[in-house]
Amino acid sequence: MPWFVKIEEGKVEKSTFDQYVSAHHAYVQELIAKGHKAKTGYWAQKGGGMMLFEAASMDEAQNIVALDPLIQNDCVNYQLYEWKIVVE
Repeated sequence: MPWFVKIEEGKVEKSTFDQYVSAHHAYVQELIAKGHKAKTGYWAQKGGGMMLFEAASMDEAQNIVALDPLIQNDCVNYQLYEWKIVVE
């Protein structure tokens, strides 16, 4: 399956963002359980992060991102890319 990356930048106050972090973590655990091999993290600098995951297509990847609590609660701006791995 292809890999996808959601690169995000926070757009709300930390206190608002933090309200949805546990739901985001639970969502990523669901993705892992469904076989999407998801990984999520944040930049050492303030204000953003990234989620890597597998999906069958860009359409599926867009649907996965749309269900992320950080997206549903308008906490981040993001870009979604298919990541072509050249060396493993």
